[in-house]
Amino acid sequence: MSKKRGLSLEEKREQMLQIFYDSQGFFLLKELEKLGPKKGVISQSVKDVVQSLVDDDLVLKDKIGTSVYFWSLPSCAGNQLRNAYSKLESDLKSSRKRFAELTEQRENLKKGREESDEREAALEELKAVELQHKKLTEELACYADNDPAALESMKNAIEVAHTAANRWTDNIFTLQQWCSNNFPQAREQLEHLYKEVGIPEDFDYLE
Repeated sequence: MSKKRGLSLEEKREQMLQIFYDSQGFFLLKELEKLGPKKGVISQSVKDVVQSLVDDDLVLKDKIGTSVYFWSLPSCAGNQLRNAYSKLESDLKSSRKRFAELTEQRENLKKGREESDEREAALEELKAVELQHKKLTEELACYADNDPAALESMKNAIEVAHTAANRWTDNIFTLQQWCSNNFPQAREQLEHLYKEVGIPEDFDYLE
């Protein structure tokens, strides 16, 4: 014999709602947990099922003193359905309005784009101009190295670098002279130090 299938969540909700509709009374949670199994809803799941009904406004709850009571009348479900219907109707109205706006916008965008010999000719001309522009851009890139402005900029950069290099060379010579004057007895050590830091014996200004 096959095992009896348990109720789905929606079926549990329907059974718990039926408890409220049949009695049209007020219940504590512990009372509902006792009544639930009679409708096929195990007591452990009653709390979650009832809470889902509360979340959907199908069951109302209120705290009276220290106790929380639950109740629901058929009119509650009716009000919920009417509210849902009104919202859907409002959403549908908004969607229809937006659809009409987009349709009108599409038709306006089509104006001036009708197929014609003039439009085809204009598109061909535009395509030719774009190709010519691309070709000229590529040719210009090939001649960039010979661009007078680029050459002048490169020349200026070389001059700045040359001046800076000689300025640092002068600073190094000044430092070497100061070391020689102040530490004449350490000449060999200083020469060894110069080699270690990469200053060759033929170190000199750039021409």
